[in-house]
This record gives sequence, structure tokens and C-alpha cells, in this order.
Amino acid sequence: MTTLLNNKFFIVFLAPFLLGGLTILGFSPYNFTFVNFFSFSILLFLILIIKKRTQSKYRKKKSNRYFFYLGCAFGFGFFLLGNYWISISLTHDEMFKDLIPLSLILIPLFLSLFFGLAILVVGPFSDKSIHFILFFSLVFSIFEFLRGNLLTGFPWNLISYTWSWSIESIQILSSMGAYSLSLISLTFFCIPFLFFQNKIIKKNVIFLIIFLIIFIGNYSYGLYKISKSSYDFDRNINVKIVSPNFSLKDYSTQSEIDQLKRLIQISDPEKNKKTLFIWPEGIFYESNLQNIALYKNLFVDKFSENHLILLGINNFVYSEGLNDKKYFNSLVILNHELEILYVYNKVNLVPFGEFLPFENILSKFGLKKITRGYNSFSAGDIRTIINLDSKFDDKMILPLICYEIIYPGKIKTRNQNPDLAINISEDAWFGQSIGPFQHFSKAIYRSIEEGIFVARSANKGISAFINPNGEIIKSLDTGESGNIELNFPYFDQATLFSNYGNKIFFLIILLYIFLTLIFKKYKI
Repeated sequence: MTTLLNNKFFIVFLAPFLLGGLTILGFSPYNFTFVNFFSFSILLFLILIIKKRTQSKYRKKKSNRYFFYLGCAFGFGFFLLGNYWISISLTHDEMFKDLIPLSLILIPLFLSLFFGLAILVVGPFSDKSIHFILFFSLVFSIFEFLRGNLLTGFPWNLISYTWSWSIESIQILSSMGAYSLSLISLTFFCIPFLFFQNKIIKKNVIFLIIFLIIFIGNYSYGLYKISKSSYDFDRNINVKIVSPNFSLKDYSTQSEIDQLKRLIQISDPEKNKKTLFIWPEGIFYESNLQNIALYKNLFVDKFSENHLILLGINNFVYSEGLNDKKYFNSLVILNHELEILYVYNKVNLVPFGEFLPFENILSKFGLKKITRGYNSFSAGDIRTIINLDSKFDDKMILPLICYEIIYPGKIKTRNQNPDLAINISEDAWFGQSIGPFQHFSKAIYRSIEEGIFVARSANKGISAFINPNGEIIKSLDTGESGNIELNFPYFDQATLFSNYGNKIFFLIILLYIFLTLIFKKYKI
């Protein structure tokens, strides 16, 4: 062990890389949260080693670049093993297979920069103190927030998602949101670092006891909140989630009309039953919103005026002339005659999947988006609440297409109170990987944060009804086809987070800054 700790490559690159990869075991579908106590505490230990060896008073020139390398190595392991499923989406088309090595290297490498910069900031201040743990947690969570918001943002696998298996532990999301929970969780995970020394210090034991009390109190609050919750449902209106379990190969080997017939069969419509059907994203792979009426007879025969069908479909509009089209990934609501009642154009697009960043430049090198059809999609202007017609008692729904469910505090404006959030997704792109499970966990977090029911229809993913406590009421697993049904829920009440969003995270940042300075002043 002593030999390894004296090896620069091991300390700066290999060990943090392995720790970053290990940390992924704390997330869905593995849910080994306890690994975070090892990975983050050992990470701090490595930071301290680097400080002692590169910033010794006997060295003529201090070097901080090793902090950056260590952080990047940790991040590279974290994002490589946590997001490898992105490369699977490139295997479905021969023309993109050459890009697989690039996706496995460049995407994790770019995302790792946020971890590298975080460690670069905290490294020079490292020591075995409580205030350093607070400072590390503060800086690391700030860079998590930046990762989730800069450019298009990619808030995937925030540290707080490591609690997704325990809804009792995450009820606090309704008050503070995912970023704040990440900050507090990081502090908790780093506590073992305080005991990496020969003698037990009383203040460290007290700090551990305080956090254990906080953890137990938070869990007890979660139990109480769940036990006291009750929800109302409209017995006259049903919501039916449909999951066809189509593979991407099915889209190329079967006709679209055969696929639709299968979907309708799975939907099992009852003409006298007032129902909102939720179909997943991407099931129309040849048609678009402008020619969908070709299938009118198919729908009229099976559905009635008591039905609405919600689904995802490609859409286009002419912006300035017949030769200038804008394409959209859209969620639409249709009646049984395929008349278009509502259209929502996706606001948060997937980089490289739905649009090519810096397209004018990168397209010259032969790059383009990886999904089927069209050029880059355009982003919708704003996410608006859809008010269903009077036949459906003016129910309010929040539309979220695929990726849009991953953004804490950004899925709706603060003055909106929908009855139901609807998330449609095409998860077949990611095969039998961890991607669909991670994607689903985000829906659980959004339901608790916003205090809202979520109805999720995901082809080849997990489809489910989730209540405002994050409880899964009914679900279909990744390999299942069929439908699940629920009476239309009423909106219960707004949460603290739904009213103030990520402003609460900024308040907790200020609290952490205050505590860090106080603890440092008194050498705690």
C-alpha cells in the first residue's frame, strides 16, 4: 500500500478513476448508496496527499494542476461508467458506429471538467477539518449546479439521486430540491474522512452524531409525510398509459400501420369510458403531424368522442417560406378523428441526439444528429400547461418529452399548478443498459419536488403512475408491453420547492458559506 501511495500515477489518475466508477454503484439500478462513504472520503484523502506532496514549504514552486487532474480522473470514471449507455444509441445505425469510441471518451471527458475544476478550487485548502468538508461539499455541489445549467445543461446522476431507492429519505425534496439534497448528502458521505487519523477527536464524533440525528430525523419526517398523505381522483375520467415495448429493429421490419394496430390493440379502448390515452414518444417514425390524418379510419373505428390520445410525433412549420422549415419534436393531443387539439414543442433538446451544437461549423466535418430523420430540431419557445377541454373538466396537464424530466426546478414556471405531469419517452435507444433505470429515477424526484402526480409512458423504459410522494402506484417494466390505468388525479397542493425552485439552493449555499467561515474561525 505504501508503494502505491508513493506512486504519482496511482494517486492522481488511477485511484480517483476507480473511485469515480465505484460511485456509480450508488445509483439506480444498483442502489448501493453506502459506496459513497468510501469513494468521497478516500477522494478527500487523495486530495490531502497531493497537497502535502506538491505544496510543501520545501518545494520551490507549488503546483495545483494535480488537483485538476485528480478531479478530472474521478469525473472520467464517474461519467464513463454512468453514461456509457449513450454510446448504445450509436449502434442502431451503421453510419454512426465510428463515433462510438468518441462518445465513450469525449462526452465523459468534457463532463469531467466540472469535477476537475471543483477539486482545483478546494485542493489548496484541504486539511482534516470539518470546515474543509463543508467547503468541499459546497464547491462540489455548485459545480454540479453549473453542469446542470450551463449551455443546455446535463443534470444527470446528481449525487442526490443515490437515494432514489428510499422515498422516505427524499421527501425533503419537496422543500429544498435535488441540488440542495446533493450538498447535504456530500457532507454526510465525507464524514468518514474525519476519522482517517490515529486518534478519535471529540468534535468529529459530535459532528457525526449531529448528522446521524439529521438523517434519522429526515427519515422519520419522510415516514410521517407519506403516512399522512391522501389524494383525490376524478372517478369519471381515466388516464391510461400504453407501453408497446417496440424495439428499434421493429421500426425497420414492420410497417407503421402494423405498429399502430398493435398500439391500438394494447390500448384496449372502451368507447363509453372517458379516457386520456398516453402513448410514448417516437411511435410515428415515418409520419409527421402534417400527414397523420392518413390513419383517421383506423382511429375512428376503435376510439370514440370520449377519448383523447396523447403522443409524441415529429412536426414542422414553415418559418419564412416554403423552403425554410423548422422541425420540432412535439407532444400532441388528438381526438378520435385525429383532429389536432393541442401541440407542445419540446423546449429542452438533447445535444447531438436532437440537434447539433454549433451546427454551421460541425456539419462541415460530416457530423449530424444521431436520431432518425430531418436536420436539427428547433426548440419550442416555452413549456405551457395544457388545459384540456370542458369534456375533460378542464384538467391541467404539464407536458414533458423524454429528457425534459431531468431538470430540477425547471420543468414548470412557479405560478403553474397542473393536475398531472405527463412524461413520454423513447428509451429503446439505450438497449438493456442502466440508462432507462436512471431516467426513471428522475421522474420520482420531480414528482416529490413539485408535489405532482406523474404519468410516464416510455417505450422500452419504465412506464408508471407516480404519486406526489414518489410512490409507484402502477408500473410496467422495461421488457413489458401493455397498459396501466388510473382515475384522473386532482392537484393536491404546491410544495415549497414548487413555489421557489432553485432559489432555495442558493439560500443553503449562503448557510454553508456562513458555517464554513465560523468553523474555520474557531478551527473546527
